[in-house]
Amino acid sequence: MNNKNFLTTVFILFCAFASGQGNSWSLTKCIDMALQNNIEIKIRQLEIKRTQKSQNSVLNRMLPVVNFYGEQGYNFGSSIDPSTNGRVSSNFQNDNFYLNAKTNLIDFNAFANAKKDKINIELAKAEKEVIENEYKLQLLESYYQALYTQELLKIQKEQLKQASFNLERVTKEVNIGSKPQSDLYDMQLSFSEEENRNLETEQLYGIKKTQLFQLMNVMDVVTDEVILEPYLKERPTYMVESTSYNPKIKFAELNYQSSLKLIGLERANNLPVLSAYYGFSTFYYKTLSHTNASSDSFQNQLADNKSQQVGIQLNVPIFNGFRNNKKIDASKIESEKTKLVIEQEKQQLDKQVALEEQNKKNYLQIQNKWMEKLRYAKASLTTTEAKFASGKIEAIVYSSVKNQFLSAEYEVLKNSLQLQYIDLKINLLIKNHL
Repeated sequence: MNNKNFLTTVFILFCAFASGQGNSWSLTKCIDMALQNNIEIKIRQLEIKRTQKSQNSVLNRMLPVVNFYGEQGYNFGSSIDPSTNGRVSSNFQNDNFYLNAKTNLIDFNAFANAKKDKINIELAKAEKEVIENEYKLQLLESYYQALYTQELLKIQKEQLKQASFNLERVTKEVNIGSKPQSDLYDMQLSFSEEENRNLETEQLYGIKKTQLFQLMNVMDVVTDEVILEPYLKERPTYMVESTSYNPKIKFAELNYQSSLKLIGLERANNLPVLSAYYGFSTFYYKTLSHTNASSDSFQNQLADNKSQQVGIQLNVPIFNGFRNNKKIDASKIESEKTKLVIEQEKQQLDKQVALEEQNKKNYLQIQNKWMEKLRYAKASLTTTEAKFASGKIEAIVYSSVKNQFLSAEYEVLKNSLQLQYIDLKINLLIKNHL
């Protein structure tokens, strides 16, 4: 049986064992549950919605602004009579009404702002993906730390069973006088050490699972009953560059695009704005101090005092103390900074992936050594079992050989899990999915 078939068989047997016991949790189940419960991700989802609601299209920005003003005032003493524009000594009531509408026919600032709004939405989405990616990496590491400990505990329990069996056997042999008392002391010491190691691993396993479920924000699960499953999905051994997608690089690229839009926005402030406007106004006047004074009715005055205004306005910036030019220069510098951040993120990703690839290469090299050791341990166990059955060797020797075989099995499985962990981590770094 070659290495690949052996590992596949081990994983399938492990899954069958795990799925039949307790509350089984896979890596994908943990990630899905964690993404649903993470508060920071929920906040980012709301931020995306807020940014979308804040977006204004070019058409929306070009729609006219219409305002209506109403005013009622009272003048006492010497005042200006609105009907004659002469100063009189009287008290009167004055009501004024204005309706104004204005729209920009050509406004480069509106175009620049609309483009920047679209980038802001993409930035909010990319920022959420960055947080999700970092969170997945934390979950992946926590999951496999717990999985390593789970596998170690399984091996140590087998070792403890073997130690218990040998202790009982030696105890019986000492009682009947076929073994010296010193052999019993040796077995008791060996059994005590196995018990202590098993207890320490059980405690560590409980902590690792608790840390995993706390990271997932899942508090209603009894972690003592949880069984973790290895990730068995087949993955390609090569990476397609065209499908590469790292959220941090994407976020940096969008930041650079946003900085370019900001330069365009500052430049738009130097361009002319063509506007059209319309105004409508009227007023009502009534003298209060003269009892015999007569005035037209409210409705007649509003109709007689109507005034309308229509016009086109061109606003051409000429000089503002070079303040806007300085803002443009500052925006260009900021754009260069964001461009360098893209290269920085790419360099960091390349370094991280290269380091993981080297780790993967090392684990692949040592895997053959562990397989070779497992073959030797199995062969040694076979001969040792025969000698032990015939009484040619002591129980402690047989226990030691049995433990070496179990440890060799664990090393093979652990190394395979390490390779699996590295593959998944590289996929998350490069493709943002398992």
